Amino acid sequence: MYTYQNPETIEKTYSLAKGLYAAYGINTDKVIRFAADIPVSIHCWQGDDVTGFEGASELSGGGIIATGNYPGRARNGDELRADAEFAFSLIPGKKRFNLHSMYAETTGLRSSGKKVPRDELDPEHFKNWMAWSKKKKIPLDFNPSLFAHPMADSGFTLSSANPKIRDFWIRHCKASRNIAAAFGANQGSPSVVNTWIPDGSKDLPADRLSPRLRLRDSLDAIFDVKLDAKIITDAVESKLFGIGSESYVVGSHEFYLGYAASKQIRLCLDTGHFHPTETIADKISSTLLFVPGLLIHFSRGVRWDSDHVVTYSDDLRDVCREIVRQKCLDRIDFALDFFDASINRIAAWVIGSRSMRKGLLEAMLEPVKLLTDAEKAGRNHERLALMEEFKTLPFNAVWDKLCLEANVPVGTGWLDNVAEYEKRVLCNRI
Repeated sequence: MYTYQNPETIEKTYSLAKGLYAAYGINTDKVIRFAADIPVSIHCWQGDDVTGFEGASELSGGGIIATGNYPGRARNGDELRADAEFAFSLIPGKKRFNLHSMYAETTGLRSSGKKVPRDELDPEHFKNWMAWSKKKKIPLDFNPSLFAHPMADSGFTLSSANPKIRDFWIRHCKASRNIAAAFGANQGSPSVVNTWIPDGSKDLPADRLSPRLRLRDSLDAIFDVKLDAKIITDAVESKLFGIGSESYVVGSHEFYLGYAASKQIRLCLDTGHFHPTETIADKISSTLLFVPGLLIHFSRGVRWDSDHVVTYSDDLRDVCREIVRQKCLDRIDFALDFFDASINRIAAWVIGSRSMRKGLLEAMLEPVKLLTDAEKAGRNHERLALMEEFKTLPFNAVWDKLCLEANVPVGTGWLDNVAEYEKRVLCNRI
């Protein structure tokens, strides 16, 4: 139904675009190679609606929810890996894969089929993932799962007033760091392990300080053991509010910014975790003055942190431009974080991933030196005029060339691939 563009036509339009960018000092051939070489960590939980492999039929608890019932959800590790591989074949550029601890595969291991508590997970429970990672040359990132669990029912985990609950989650986060370190050693590059908690209050608390003191002490216990930076990168993630924590979130942006700066670990900025009118683009240059690097989770909130599929939006483009303009690509880890069960899950992966890569490519095609030269000379009218002119340069022709060189479908052609996979594979899971 959807047509694949003729490579000859792509080359012709690219040649014209290449000349226009060259007039502004941009070598599009180099930019394509550079943009495709930046790894983007694609999240496993879009493929199964954040259900995991612990026996749950749907996500529950922790202030997050996947809505919809589109057919074909992955039900086990083999299906999830197969779906991811198929999605990868339609997405250009370097990729990583991001796991939550609830995607452990414990059947047939020394646990003898018994359910393994989250605080007792170890690298053995992810041996299938590590073997797949090495075979496919797809590095893995990791997240402790502090939600959808009886020990999170109170709405408090690492900041809980109950020491038994708090200690359980401390052990879980320590185990998660060890698993991430095993990933890093296996794949030869650091595994980014990101800690996010849902802790908070639905209504106004009388004591905002005590939970934050407990969270600080819990994090100190978790990060007390120093692990090799060559195999693991630690990050902590804030949130403005969540379902069931509308009035108070323990791990606020201010809390984690201070904590990350004091411990010199990475700060995670999730594009959906701030006020709907707030963009994180302006936070990048400020936070990088005080933390060693940033993990950025690209999501799309609609009226609230609703984790819609990432699109090629102004917010995404602003963040990418800011990173390129400040020349801090080497201090940023890029990741996706959304889950939509109302549409084809593989298409959601492809749309979000291609939009992310488009944002990076467009930002790298901007003639930043011309902008900064005009600004330094006080010619701000010229700076504004150039910004406006660059918006309409033939970026799409360069994007098509990037996809062609990556051997993935150009334009909307990939929709036919997804339709065929849905008919052949996904529909048989119903």
